[in-house]
Amino acid sequence: MLGRFFAAALAIACTLTHAADLRIGLSADVTTVDPHHLPSQPNLTIAYHVFDALTHVDERARIIPGLAVSWRTLDPTTWEFKLRPGVKFHDGSELTAEDVVFSLDRPPTVKGGGFGSYVAMIQSKEIVDKLTIRIRTRAPYGALPQEINSVAIVSKKHAANAAGEDFDSGKATIGTGPYKFVRFARGDRVEYVRNDDYWGGRPAWERVTLRIMPNDPVRTAALLAGELDVIEHVPPADRPRLAKHPKLRIDQATSWRTLFLHLDQFRTTPLYVTDNAGKPLAKNPFMDIRVRRAMSMAINRQAITERVMEQLAVPAANVVSPGVFGHNPQLKPEPYNPDGAKKLLAEAGYPDGFGITLSGTNNRYINDQQILQAVAQMFTRVGIQTKVEALPLAVYFPKARKDDTSVALLGWGSFSGDLALRSLLATPDATRGWGSWNWGKSSNAKLDQLLTQAFATTEVKAREALVREAMAAAMAEVPVIPLHHQIVTWAMRSDITYTPRTDEFTFAHLFRPR
Repeated sequence: MLGRFFAAALAIACTLTHAADLRIGLSADVTTVDPHHLPSQPNLTIAYHVFDALTHVDERARIIPGLAVSWRTLDPTTWEFKLRPGVKFHDGSELTAEDVVFSLDRPPTVKGGGFGSYVAMIQSKEIVDKLTIRIRTRAPYGALPQEINSVAIVSKKHAANAAGEDFDSGKATIGTGPYKFVRFARGDRVEYVRNDDYWGGRPAWERVTLRIMPNDPVRTAALLAGELDVIEHVPPADRPRLAKHPKLRIDQATSWRTLFLHLDQFRTTPLYVTDNAGKPLAKNPFMDIRVRRAMSMAINRQAITERVMEQLAVPAANVVSPGVFGHNPQLKPEPYNPDGAKKLLAEAGYPDGFGITLSGTNNRYINDQQILQAVAQMFTRVGIQTKVEALPLAVYFPKARKDDTSVALLGWGSFSGDLALRSLLATPDATRGWGSWNWGKSSNAKLDQLLTQAFATTEVKAREALVREAMAAAMAEVPVIPLHHQIVTWAMRSDITYTPRTDEFTFAHLFRPR
């Protein structure tokens, strides 16, 4: 039936909408418009149509000027940022250093927010004049320009005392970005109108609608029917059809997003882990490195790449993808070795295996539910009886962040290995902002030491060498099980162009009529 649908759809000419409108199909749900709440990619996509940061990132994940035109170190712990002159908020008010200070102060105050780690190293801020701000860090810190790229600059006038609902309604959603916020219909769409006075140049599209369409076939069908102009995260199974369509085009890039499994390494009796009779285990098997390594050996990454991802993935051994700062090319993906996995499980005291629940999303990453099913089958073959719990993103993330999982899928993208390691694998420490996404609560003293050294290093080559060493030290302990790096694909009308981005972001103002 699906084949007949596509055959019919391919016969339909794409309806070219008026050039003033752009309709984009997003692949994941949006939980909030508040730019300082949950740092998930869908939320950031929404935010960065309206807001800017001090630094921006180009299509190859390199830091470039944003609201700051320049920055420099005055001493090992003092950075000076010069703001772009003449920038206006959407209400016509001028951007000043006061708005920047307020925006850097706000993330730790947002209840349940996840942006506090990006400003945790900031000790103080000094307004030199309305376009100059000096930021002092708690210690020498070379990653500050990368860190603050994740912190949206909001209007102090509109965001002071604002809660999430004030952003979702538009009351506080006043930024300096290329589009002005019009409406957020939860689970359906976000609408914008062009900011004609945008400092980065007038966008091509007068009106933009971002449709929230996590269902892959529905998103593809909407593009083929002419209801959308662009879709992101093209499903691997649909890519050949769309690539051959005479009125569509495909662009893709190797993504910075790595998919991996977190393992509970902090509870004596982890949730959803049982013996073969269904009773909770007396001890936590994931605290034994032999079990963690066995689970890694049980996964056939090449089969997932070829069959589940249909070649739109690269097997992983790092938590950042090739080309990203700090990726260690000396690390190689764990070879598939089910017999070796069974042997290690027996040595660890589990000759008959045990039972687990593998949790993850069903609407966030490329073929995420299929990945969960494939991994579950591989675990089961070596004796780890695996149930799959696949949930919508809006349900899954709150559950995982409340530690209500024991084996959990996460996809992470970062333009710097030290930032990724700090969030994902550093020993959790709220006072430092470390380990904020370390769901397994793993701890590695050597990793923490090397990260501390790397962050204190401002010379780029020396810093990267330390990050690569930290990556090796981390992965030697198998705190997480890397699966693969995504290859990300966009499909669009043939009269539109887009430079595919390593960071996977879909930004309306970067699409151009051909």
